[in-house]
Amino acid sequence: MNRAAFDWGPLRKSGPLFMGILNLTPDSFSDGGRFTDLETALAQTRSLAGSGAGMVDLGAESTRPGAAPVDTETEWSRLAPVITALKNHLPGLPLSLDTRHAAIAARGLEAGVTVLNDVTGFSDPGMLDLARRSNGGLIAMRSRLAGSGFHMPPYGDPAPREATQAIAELRLVRDRLRTAGIDDGRVLLDPGFGFGTTYLEDLALWEALPRLPEALEWPAEGFCIGISRKRFLAARAGVPGLAPSQRDPLTTEAHAEAFKWGYRVFRTHAIG
Repeated sequence: MNRAAFDWGPLRKSGPLFMGILNLTPDSFSDGGRFTDLETALAQTRSLAGSGAGMVDLGAESTRPGAAPVDTETEWSRLAPVITALKNHLPGLPLSLDTRHAAIAARGLEAGVTVLNDVTGFSDPGMLDLARRSNGGLIAMRSRLAGSGFHMPPYGDPAPREATQAIAELRLVRDRLRTAGIDDGRVLLDPGFGFGTTYLEDLALWEALPRLPEALEWPAEGFCIGISRKRFLAARAGVPGLAPSQRDPLTTEAHAEAFKWGYRVFRTHAIG
């Protein structure tokens, strides 16, 4: 792993960087099951790239509320043929791997993945050590764990409308990577909308985005905003029952809002 350290700059230089989401799971909240065979996965990736995605983020374990953990062999069996095919058919497209398991991350790096995207913020010692020893890009998300899964409270719970706890958790993620000796330039921080947060917490966290770079002493372009098709958008728009597949216009509006505040990297199901 003696390659030059990953630099997000070239991918952001021409404007926003859209990371297209490719779910290889049968049970993701938005489009689970649609891209589980190789041909549809390739077609969707071509569609995302053709729409302007500068990178594609592959995930093979659902992190929706209530999703069961997936064993590593199942996760890798979903990923391996797609990674191989994409490296052969779209060799110029950088790939990000959405996994929280060190064994899968290591295989992905060997297969040519450029970025590791960990929704647990590299809280697992094995993942953190792999991140430290590698040279690729890293996306570290704030989330709340409950055993082997995620803590997902009722979304309508009347918790206080404040983002203090979420911001403190994101600061811990930042400090974890710094303490491991990982250069800030390799890292994007993801606020983790919907991961252990209620609607009012998400609303407060969104409203805090204009001041979040100053609060964390972290540049706005050093964040990855993962708001695509989230239930927060439907709830904020007053249509909480809106299906995930119908939330793309709301996603586009949210991206434009965040872009005005200086954010430049967006993980998204569709590019509008």
